[in-house]
Amino acid sequence: MSEHRALVVDDDPDVRDLVVMVLEGLGLETRAVGTGRDAVSTAREWAPDLVTLDLTLPDADGTEVCRELRTFTDAYVVMITGRDTEVERLVGLEVGADEYLVKPFSPRELKARAAALLRRPRVGSLPAAPSPSAPLRLEGGLVVSREQKFATLDGVPLPLTPPELDLLATLATRPGQPWAREALAAEVWSGELIESDFVVDVQVAGLRRKLRNAAGRDLISTVGGSSYQLDPAR
Repeated sequence: MSEHRALVVDDDPDVRDLVVMVLEGLGLETRAVGTGRDAVSTAREWAPDLVTLDLTLPDADGTEVCRELRTFTDAYVVMITGRDTEVERLVGLEVGADEYLVKPFSPRELKARAAALLRRPRVGSLPAAPSPSAPLRLEGGLVVSREQKFATLDGVPLPLTPPELDLLATLATRPGQPWAREALAAEVWSGELIESDFVVDVQVAGLRRKLRNAAGRDLISTVGGSSYQLDPAR
């Protein structure tokens, strides 16, 4: 994985050193910073493929840093924090984080999650060069392109995080048909080490809310309590 870069963001030097050691053990070129401001500036200049981001920084909240990162990069973001509450995890995932680890964490777990993320081709929400693959054009004015990395509704771009775009692109391949949580996790996360029910539910909730805000109606329904279905013409 020597072609990949990782940015480690944590104000605790011991944690920084540990994370750097783990990621360098994967063969990643690694840089480390201790503030949110340095995280944003380094990410802009250096373009990492993976960012580990402490939720509590001396100059900024990690969720706000993640939100700003998502305006210009589709790097994988792994939030690392000492706060293990469902609310914190929901917020972190909804602003675009891909994974969430709680201190003290196992170096083996970090290594497994980082390796799994970097094995998966990134489907982001940032502009990309045109692809010969045609976008999916669905009823109700919804257009989704996994290859070109965009989604629009009635010609208006949808402000989706990379995981939300991954989910929408997957659901759009079979509109009107239910996808079980397990099938979505396997398709979108490629069998990675995730808390599948929790992660899928959080990402679908964020996607559903953004589609509802844009369309004025629900485009995703829950089927049988454990499956999700896209109904663009509803």
